Formats: sequence, structure tokens, C-alpha cells
Amino acid sequence: MSVTTYSPETIAMRSAQFRMRAILGGSIGNLVEWYDWYAYSAFTLYFAKVFFPDGNQTAQLLNAAAVFAVGFFMRPIGSWLVGIYADRAGRRAALVLSMVAMGAGSLVIGLTPGHNRIGVLAPVILVLARVVQGLSVGGEYAASATYLSEVAGRKHRGFWSSFQYVTLIMGQLLALAVLLVLQYFLTPAQLSDWGWRVPFFIGTISALLALWFRRGLEETKSFEAVRRRARPVQTWTLMAQHPRELAIVVGLTMGGTIGFYTFSTYAQKFLVNTSGFSKAGASQIAAASLVVFMLLQPVMGWLSDLVGRRPLLIAFGAIGAVSTVPLMTALGGTKDATVAFILVTAALANISAYTSIGAVFKAELFPAEIRALGVGLPYAIVVSLFGGTAEYAALWLKQAGHENWFYWYVSACMGIALITALCMRDTLRHTRIIED
Repeated sequence: MSVTTYSPETIAMRSAQFRMRAILGGSIGNLVEWYDWYAYSAFTLYFAKVFFPDGNQTAQLLNAAAVFAVGFFMRPIGSWLVGIYADRAGRRAALVLSMVAMGAGSLVIGLTPGHNRIGVLAPVILVLARVVQGLSVGGEYAASATYLSEVAGRKHRGFWSSFQYVTLIMGQLLALAVLLVLQYFLTPAQLSDWGWRVPFFIGTISALLALWFRRGLEETKSFEAVRRRARPVQTWTLMAQHPRELAIVVGLTMGGTIGFYTFSTYAQKFLVNTSGFSKAGASQIAAASLVVFMLLQPVMGWLSDLVGRRPLLIAFGAIGAVSTVPLMTALGGTKDATVAFILVTAALANISAYTSIGAVFKAELFPAEIRALGVGLPYAIVVSLFGGTAEYAALWLKQAGHENWFYWYVSACMGIALITALCMRDTLRHTRIIED
């Protein structure tokens, strides 16, 4: 029986084709996942009064933000369950599972009647749908961050893994784009009545398409290398064996997540509720700044491949700790759209030093047997506590008359990230990902 042999050039070409397909598959699914997640935040200004009793705008936004936070609190459970599943059944299987859950959640939100028709059941169903989406997005981060980092290859791992956040931001931008299109073609009354449901139906259809694509992905070499000796991993085992790595993820995520959610999802509401911009104007400013932010991800990822992960993380923490209070103070007082765009973009540009390499430096900290769980669980816990409550904390402090306290809170979290970065080793030179 003859054995087919391939030249080194053919093997290299096939390896590159596998890598590009894997990165594309992981990225497309991640894009849809985060579009579905952010559609809720983008359209909150329109559907808050549909699900909750009449009240002032800040009170309705508080209720919607509380449901947003509930979804965040489910993310650690999703990361724990899907992380263990990804470390036992494979990264590809976990990516498929998370996509199914996200699409189902979007469909339920799009179909749920308002408070005026089914009463208290409306917010109850909304909460349940966000619980499912929270489980999904928690598992998605663990699976996609691990998958993209493992298939990227060491030489350009920072660059390729940065597309995890490129697609995350692109999902948010698509949600904002749908909002802008609907704002253009529909009246505010139509948007509040039925138009807000459209993005959730779009998300459901997109999830089905991404699911079809993900089913054809190949498993990573890192997982295949440990498949035979992989054992069920308990949370206590992870904590006991890798306390330093967990502390690094917690400290850096604390600053990164509060900064990201403050200047991305909450910024849109801040510009309306504090600065005084129109809903459409705030959406345009948020969308434009996010485009710049998205384009910076591969640039920062590429830079980390040259100089290391640690220098970027130190710069992020230092600049964020010093600049957040004056920047948010200026943003709250401006009425100029150009100035608002510059301020928000400047904040996001600094945060890109963290977000672009957030997936890769976490993956490089842990061995393959527990990588998905190690990447996802501590990250999700911190995001739930700080990212998921960012909007609620900011709105609550505003309602209490102490809005500027939130600025100091964000600054303090970034200071903790700075201290963490100063105490860590550079994962570029001390990676635990098996080389291809």
C-alpha cells in the first residue's frame, strides 16, 4: 500500500490554510456572539419602557441595567461549565454549544411581549433570556480566547489572537449600525413600539449561520496533545495549582473590564444622560470611536509580538489611572461632538493596550489541560463584578448626586491593573502554549 507524501512547501501551505480557516471560524462566531450580547445595550434606550412600568428615564435605564448585570453574573457559571467542557470535549465542541445558547436567547427577547400585555412576566422572561445569554457569552470567551491563541502560532500570536477583540468590537459596531439604520428609517415611536425587536431577530439568523460554519472547524493541536491524559478539572484544583496566574488575570481584568465598559457601552448613555447629546448623536459618537478602537487591536497585538505583553499592560494601567478622572470630567461638560469623540477615542486607545492581548496573555499563563477554564473563569468572575455593574453603579451614583465618584472608582481599578502588570513576568517569553 502506497503512502502519500507531501513536500515541506505543501505541508506549510496546508498548515497556513488550517490556521486561517480556524481563525476565521472562531472570529465569525465570536462576532455574532457579541453582536447578540451588545444589541441589548444598544437598544436599551428604546425598549426599557416596554418591559418596565412607567417612570423617569434614569429609573427605567436602571432597571434595564440591572437585567444587563444579571446576564453578567451568569458569565462565571458559563465559563466554569463551558471551560470544563472545552478542556474535556474540545474547543470546537464548546464553540458550537455557546453559539446555540446565544441564538436561543436572542430569539426569546425578540418574541417576548411587553409589560402592558403580560405584566410582570415580561421582565421575568427578559431576565431568563439574559441568563441564557450570560451563560453563553461566559463560555464563548473561554472557548474562543483559548482556540484562537492555540491556533495562532507563536511568532504572530499577539496579532492573530487580537482578532478575538476585533470581532467582539465589530459585533458591538454592528449592533450600533443596526441602531443607526433603524433610527434613520423609523420614527422614535416605531422604534419603541416594535423596531427594537429587529436586531434580536437578525442575531438569531446570524447565530444559525455561524453555527453551520463552526461545525466544520478542526480541533487545535494543543488539545489533541493532551486529549488522552485529560481528567475532569475541579475549580479547587485550578485555584490550588495556579494561584499566581489567577491573581494576574483578576488584577488586569479588573482595570481592563471597567475601563472598556465605561467607555464603550456606558459612554453612549453618559453622552445622553450627562453631556446632553441626542440619542442619535450619542450613537454616532460611540460608533465612530469604536471603529478606531477596533482598528487599533491588531496594531497593538502586533506590537506585543515585538516588545512583549508586559510593557503594553504597564502603559495601559499607568495612563488609565492618571487620566480617567480629568477625561470623564471633560466629557461630561462638553457639548461639542468632535471633542466628545476625541475624548472617548483617547480613552479607548489606551484600553486597546489591554484588550488586544487580553486573550493571549491569559492563554499563555495556563497549561492546555486547564487552559479554557483558567482563561475563562477568573475573567468572567471579575467581569461580572466590575463590568456588569459599571452602568448600574454609574447611574446609581448619578441619581444620588455623586456622579464624579464613579470616575475615581474607574481610576482606582486601573491602578490595580498597573500594580499587577508591574509584578508579572512577560508571557511572550514565558508562554505555556505548546509550539506548533
